[in-house]
Amino acid sequence: MSTPVVLHTAAELAELRARLTAEGRTLALVPTMGALHQGHLALVSRARELADVVVVSIFVNPLQFGPGEDFDRYPRTLDSDVAALAEAADYVFAPDADEVYPDRVGGEAVPAQPAGPVGDLFEGASRPGHFDGVLTVVARLFDLVKPDVAVFGQKDAQQVFLVRQLITEIKLPITFEVVPTVREEDGVALSSRNRYLNEEERAAAAALPHALLAASHAALHEGVQGTREAGIRAFEQYPLVRLEYLDLVDPTTFLPVPDGHQGPVTVVVAAKVGNTRLIDTENIERLHA
Repeated sequence: MSTPVVLHTAAELAELRARLTAEGRTLALVPTMGALHQGHLALVSRARELADVVVVSIFVNPLQFGPGEDFDRYPRTLDSDVAALAEAADYVFAPDADEVYPDRVGGEAVPAQPAGPVGDLFEGASRPGHFDGVLTVVARLFDLVKPDVAVFGQKDAQQVFLVRQLITEIKLPITFEVVPTVREEDGVALSSRNRYLNEEERAAAAALPHALLAASHAALHEGVQGTREAGIRAFEQYPLVRLEYLDLVDPTTFLPVPDGHQGPVTVVVAAKVGNTRLIDTENIERLHA
């Protein structure tokens, strides 16, 4: 079994990229924070179809965690992650924070990448500054790895929107690929944070996909308000779950859609199950008139 080569420095990446460019080979990047599961491996599998060489980055980015969030306890499982990527990825980039952000040790400062107004909505409203941190590390990884293709998962819909916008705005020559969410049998989206749930909480996490399903069914015969309300009502049968938001957004702007909207929508939802915060999303092709 072939295990990926683990790289830790920008210099090692630069050497790899120079060699691949000289050989005319393409590179796909799958950015992750580790604690890999089958959802991540689906991204890696898709990356393998799109490029000659696959690099998976594993970096728990401190800039996207706010005060009181789970940065310190976020699972760090590099050895098992590398083993899980056997025969799937060619390289793992697992840098220290000082390698990603050299200004911490007296190097050149990494420019921040503000997320703009959309970054202040939904996840951004619940986690101020989160998407500034996400876009800063993504831009930094793109600069270090210089991928031809970048592969992300649909579950983090707001992140997907903002990264796509970043690529467009700064005119990066990167093909952006989004892979559908991988789910458990009960519909719960795979997430590294699911490991925080006890048995009762794990069962209650089904509230999120059930709410998305309720909204999708309502969209066949309801408008914006009825679809939104159907999704929210689904949480009433899950007392362990505290809904933070459920809304319908225009996928081209990521802004909430007005009453009367009849085009495609993306349903976004976040809730706390016990002490664990989960998000999910579903695309709806068209709302009922």
